[in-house]
Amino acid sequence: MDGKRGSDTVEKAKEHFGQILEEQLARVESLKKEVSWIDYTTLRPLIIGICWGDGIGMRISKQAQRVLEYMLREELASGLVEFRAITGLTIENRARQKKTVPDDVLDEIKKCHVLLKGPTTTPQAGSKWPDLESANVALRRELDLFANVRPVKIPAEGIDWCFFRENTEGAYMLGSRGIDVTDDLSVDFRVITEQGAERILRMAFEYAKRNALKRVTVVTKANIVKRSDGRFSRVARRMAERYKEFGIEQDEWYIDIMAAKLIDPARRRDFQVIVLPNLYGDILTDEAAQMQGGVGTAGSANIGKRWAVFEAVHGSAPRMVAEGRDIYADPSSMIRAGAMLLSHIGFSERAGQMDMALEICGRFEKKLIVTGRNSGATGEEFTTYLLDWAADPELETKWKDLGGAA
Repeated sequence: MDGKRGSDTVEKAKEHFGQILEEQLARVESLKKEVSWIDYTTLRPLIIGICWGDGIGMRISKQAQRVLEYMLREELASGLVEFRAITGLTIENRARQKKTVPDDVLDEIKKCHVLLKGPTTTPQAGSKWPDLESANVALRRELDLFANVRPVKIPAEGIDWCFFRENTEGAYMLGSRGIDVTDDLSVDFRVITEQGAERILRMAFEYAKRNALKRVTVVTKANIVKRSDGRFSRVARRMAERYKEFGIEQDEWYIDIMAAKLIDPARRRDFQVIVLPNLYGDILTDEAAQMQGGVGTAGSANIGKRWAVFEAVHGSAPRMVAEGRDIYADPSSMIRAGAMLLSHIGFSERAGQMDMALEICGRFEKKLIVTGRNSGATGEEFTTYLLDWAADPELETKWKDLGGAA
């Protein structure tokens, strides 16, 4: 490359980076403004959106809605709760409009108070679809859903973890904003702000305080990624000082060794609350979900002060649809996300019922097993099986008898 072309290329890259910096500095100013948490008890009606997503999303979303409608049947009948179907987040509609989240769909979503969302396809580079950003990432940014909360419980192993993954910063915040500087050089960006780190860390420590837990584990790679991870680490240490009076201890692990310690029988029972930046959280929560029984068993909450979105951990499984197997898709992850939604809006006892029924059907009794093929139950059959258990007046007693309280 000659000198002039090289200089022009560098200037273009600097201009691109400068624009990103200006946007992020403006974002910091907006983060400094105090926003109050929504009070669900004042909402009449409380509007629950059911967003089907695409691929197997429609199938499993409908089954999760069946369960929620049963658990909220009195509130639905009295008009205290309303369901709304949101169908426009398919990859076909997004590709047609060339928008990650089409404006009309985003407007529908914002009219809801909480959302149960099915999986959505994120196009891979070189696929037949336009190069769209992840709809999940876009929604987290648009709705400021800064906390991804994923509980993982394996009673037989003494595991009871709750992950707090920062949702709106890190590598994913700017994952689609990287630049091919030349044919030989590509650069991506990541961002951690003081305000963004502080609010996710505060939520994790508050959770520990509220549940009388004594350990919050921070995960970074601050020994190598010294600026962004370093800031997250510094804010964590400062936050820990505020919570010492509640007997909460904070420790910090690097992402590589933490991935190993989660599968170390000698250490993994020690962890309780785990808080970490976006990319590391994505990796570790999938690892933890696999230990629990697979990503199909895990639900996920994306929480902000104004909106909250609850979703399955797994993807849209387009191959299952192409092969005509979508009726055999396991709705467990979406149903577990529905339980988290119930708890978030104030129905913790009913959420517990759903969790118990899922444990009995999926881990203990297992009269019907979903295999993803015609060798197992359909999603509809499994949901009916689950609802039979949820309606059992002796559910909690039977759950304990089966070993669920171990």
